Amino acid sequence: MTHSEDRRRRVVIMGAAGRDFHNFNVAFRDDPAVEVVTFTATQIPYISGRLYPASLAGPLYPKGIPIAGEEGLADLLRRERIDEVVFAYSDVPHELVMHRASVALAGGADFAILGPRATMLDALVPVVAVCASRTGAGKSQTTRRVVRALREAGRAVVVVRHPMPYGDLEAQRCQRFATFEDLDAAGLTVEEREEYEPHVRAGTVVYAGVDYVEILGKADAEADVIVWDGGNNDLPFYRPDVHIVVVDPLRAGHERAYHPGEANVRMADAIVINKVDSASPEQLAEIEASIAELNPRAQVVRARSPITVEGPAMAGRRVLVVEDGPTLTHGGMSFGAGVIAARRAGAQIIDPRPWAAGTVADTYRRYPEIGPLLPATGYSPEQLRDLADTINRSPAELVVVATPVDLRRLVSLRPAAVRVTYELEEVGAPTIPDVLAPVLARGEAAGAPAAGPG
Repeated sequence: MTHSEDRRRRVVIMGAAGRDFHNFNVAFRDDPAVEVVTFTATQIPYISGRLYPASLAGPLYPKGIPIAGEEGLADLLRRERIDEVVFAYSDVPHELVMHRASVALAGGADFAILGPRATMLDALVPVVAVCASRTGAGKSQTTRRVVRALREAGRAVVVVRHPMPYGDLEAQRCQRFATFEDLDAAGLTVEEREEYEPHVRAGTVVYAGVDYVEILGKADAEADVIVWDGGNNDLPFYRPDVHIVVVDPLRAGHERAYHPGEANVRMADAIVINKVDSASPEQLAEIEASIAELNPRAQVVRARSPITVEGPAMAGRRVLVVEDGPTLTHGGMSFGAGVIAARRAGAQIIDPRPWAAGTVADTYRRYPEIGPLLPATGYSPEQLRDLADTINRSPAELVVVATPVDLRRLVSLRPAAVRVTYELEEVGAPTIPDVLAPVLARGEAAGAPAAGPG
């Protein structure tokens, strides 16, 4: 070791307000040989400059832990004599990971990525994890399909969502959402609400937060089965009995080019190839060959996500399309279900960029590849206001809301809204119930009580 034996090993955790906090909580918080000097933050606005509070950091950190911008990492390594950099965020190209490793090595530090053995927690009840190779592959509708299948089999299901703690970290330590009133009271961002609201609408309890040890204890006590609803393309925090990973043939090749999506694909018990009705035969052949090479033991489910459209007719009308924000930004997609629905209906899709307000204009500058549609970013009240202003200032006759959350609940919109939703539908066999067989058999063997539909 290059550092002195009589001092704590000084560590920086690189993250984006999720995996980084979990890794700290389970691997570093109570280790007297380690001092986590700071978290660095990227991807998510309004995170850097804050503090991971002492109440969450534990007795070794009575002042809490600062959160700094990742752009200052090189200076931080030299100034703070850092011994190790731990990489802890997701949905980034493999090459980017090694660029960050090079910064760490050039600063004299070790570079590490913590694996499942060090970070996965064991539940008392069976766990089904739904993860993905990339953001926007279809993880959310797959999770909802899994929940429906388990409930139809009589299981009491609780969903635990990958962390999205963008507000008061102490208040978000362990959150439980069972009603729309719960969601309203929590003051959630659009991104959080997009993930929680569809489950709550279906009558499913959702847990999320910061301390996933505490969350696990609560979920264990409430459920026959825990469904891990993954974020980005990250690995599960809970050790799964069945690990389902969704891949996207429209981005064939990405399943082996992004971290940690490739690890997910290699670990999966079942792989869902979504969007088989939208992909070309060549794209499907490429992704099937990739799966066969990376994980030949996995069951392969083929599926589509049929679109449901509710609202005024779009044919010939000027429409502004609002899509899921993360799918367009760090997910790298140039369109989603809203664009598909508008094109099929014969609508005129307008470019919202000339009317982009404030932080929305900033998003277009940061992600110029987005093109003529509107990403639903809403990490703060300011972003939500700018989103509404952009829509209302545009000449759109209709706004196509293709986000998991219904924006009409959050902001006042001038144009009438067309709501676009989508659910997972298997094509042929095997099906989602087929891949859940190990969990369903375990429940039957244990004599699990039947749960009601709600």
